[in-house]
Amino acid sequence: MFDDLDASLVALLADGAAPQEVRTADVSFTAPDKDFTPGQPTLDLFLHEVQENRGLRDVAPILQPVPAGGWESERPPLRVDCTYLVTAWSPKTGALRAAEEHRLLGRALLWFGRFPVIPVQFARGTLKTPPQPYPLATSVAQTREGQSMGEFWTALGIAPRPAFSLTVTIALQPYPETETFADVTAIQLRAGLLDEPELYGRVLDSQLAGIPGATVTLVEASRTVTADALGEFRFAGVPFGSYTLAVTSAGHPDTSRHVEYEKTAQAHDVILTGP
Repeated sequence: MFDDLDASLVALLADGAAPQEVRTADVSFTAPDKDFTPGQPTLDLFLHEVQENRGLRDVAPILQPVPAGGWESERPPLRVDCTYLVTAWSPKTGALRAAEEHRLLGRALLWFGRFPVIPVQFARGTLKTPPQPYPLATSVAQTREGQSMGEFWTALGIAPRPAFSLTVTIALQPYPETETFADVTAIQLRAGLLDEPELYGRVLDSQLAGIPGATVTLVEASRTVTADALGEFRFAGVPFGSYTLAVTSAGHPDTSRHVEYEKTAQAHDVILTGP
C-alpha cells in the first residue's frame, strides 16, 4: 500500500496544473544520505515514519447495504499517518545549486499546500480500488513537539539541508472478516416498571420470531410459566439476583441461559436453535 501512496504522490506532482519546475523534476523515494547524488533536478520524498493516528481511531462498525437485502458490517480500518521528508536536489554547484534547490522546494511546498486532501483522481492501486473509506488527508510542514531534525540528519550522515514534512493519512484494513445482518422489518417496544419490576423476556427461534407455548422455568425460584402467543414470559415478585432460565419447546433442544436480573436489567430473551 505504501508503494501505491508513492505512485499517487507522483501523479499529483506530474499534474498539468503543477508548477513547471515541479512537474518536470524527477521524483525519488530514496533515503537522502551521503550516497544520494541525482544527476538532474529531483524532489526526494523519503518515507521515514508510519504511525497510527490514534486521534482518528474509531470503534463503531461500518455498515454497508447488501444488494440482495440486509446489511454487511465490518470493523473500522486503522488510520495511519505516513510522513515523508521532502527535499530538493540540483546537479549544479555553489550558489546556482542552492538557488535551484530552494526554488524547486518552494514550488513543491506551495503545490502540496493546495491539497488538504489528495483528490481521488490521483489515487493509484489499492488506494483507488477499492476506494478509500475516508479522504486522503494531508498536512504540510508540520513538526511534532520534541522532534529533533538535527539527529535525523546526523543519522543520514549528511549536513542539514532545507526540507519540509508531508504527512498523508491512509486507511488500512487488517480485519477482512465481515458479518451480515437481515433488514429490520419490525420494531417491538417492551416496557418494564422500575417500581413494579418483573423478570420478563421472549423465547425466540433462530430467525428471532416468537415461539408460543414454550415452557420457561426460573430454576432458582422453582417457578414455571408458559410463553404467550408472542413467545413472551414474565416472572413477577422475584428478588433481584442471578438466575437460570431453562426453556423447553417442541422441535427445539432444551436451552438454559444464565441472567443477571436487576432493576435496570429486567428483560432477558432466550434464543432457541433449530431441531
